[in-house]
Amino acid sequence: MIIPEEDALWAANEFIKYFSQMGSIEDYLTFVKTEVIKSSPTTLFSLKDEFLSEDIHPEDMEFEIKFVGNRFNDCVPNDRYNTLLRAVSSHNNESNIPGRELRWIVNEKNTNKVVGIIRFGSPLINSKPRNLWLGKPPNLSLFNRHSAMGFVIVPSQPFGYNYLGGKLLALMCCSHFARESLNRVFDKEIGLFETTSLYGSSTAASQYDGLKPFIRNKGLTQSQFIPMLHDTAFHTLHNKFSEWNGGPLTDNKASGKKLKRQTKMISIIRNSLQNKEKLAEFNAVIAQALNLTQQKRFYISDYGYSNIREVILGEQDTLVPGPNWDKFYLDNIIQWWKRKATSRYNKLKADDRIRTNVELWTEDDNIQIIR
Repeated sequence: MIIPEEDALWAANEFIKYFSQMGSIEDYLTFVKTEVIKSSPTTLFSLKDEFLSEDIHPEDMEFEIKFVGNRFNDCVPNDRYNTLLRAVSSHNNESNIPGRELRWIVNEKNTNKVVGIIRFGSPLINSKPRNLWLGKPPNLSLFNRHSAMGFVIVPSQPFGYNYLGGKLLALMCCSHFARESLNRVFDKEIGLFETTSLYGSSTAASQYDGLKPFIRNKGLTQSQFIPMLHDTAFHTLHNKFSEWNGGPLTDNKASGKKLKRQTKMISIIRNSLQNKEKLAEFNAVIAQALNLTQQKRFYISDYGYSNIREVILGEQDTLVPGPNWDKFYLDNIIQWWKRKATSRYNKLKADDRIRTNVELWTEDDNIQIIR
């Protein structure tokens, strides 16, 4: 598809205007999140009382996992989950996710305050560190039967800072309670949990570090793609391209259609621009945008099984509990976390660095985006 020069110039300038204001992945996430919050309904605001801010010793905490969606009894409504997640997450999380999923909101029971938000889903189709760990790409039918991924593992703040809250949520994802819940909801036999860090090369640590034997780092992902335009900017461009094309740039049922459409728009601009100076500027900004993405740390949990790798590869048929099996029960995991959280809490308390201010994107706080 070739579009007129005037249209190609307009589209190129839209991409240039969008990505030229971002020098790092932090800039990108902050910009996108700020734009999304600006267009959010007023129900997002005044949520500070929903999240834990009380100064409580970790040993005095109890937790309750609330399931999201009307398929569960005593569930959290979808709208409430989306509202709370949008207020605390650094990412612009989509409200409607295709495919199987399980969502949780985690409360501290004594205060009835939210401390974190979790979403499980189907794992990525391909992953370099996973393939290296397995020795080859897996049979996808076997792999999907036994695997799930954590896409949202977000502690509220200051719970995350004061108590290593991100580590607690990650550990909950690796518990037998999580595995058994996933088995029921996904109708599978889950034995492998995967997730990736929020950042890769920009930080020296992740909330998933230091959690052996529950979670182990298996290397870095490959990240060779341009960050996505957020919804308003994307639809402004794609609506124009759809008009010029006589329809959407990809089938509406295509998987990953937003990324495919953005990639196709960039290709059309490159093929259509005759102005060499503008084309060079456009290519430079796209290259800069490509550099915003990073290799993320890739983590797995075997839920205490000794042979999940062999089962995924089809070498064995039955999952076998390993020597660490009992450690993965939820109560044991929480007790393990409490020892770590107590050490963290006591140090902050001694240094007078306990935080009590709830951080929300809907407020004017200085959000600590890397955490």
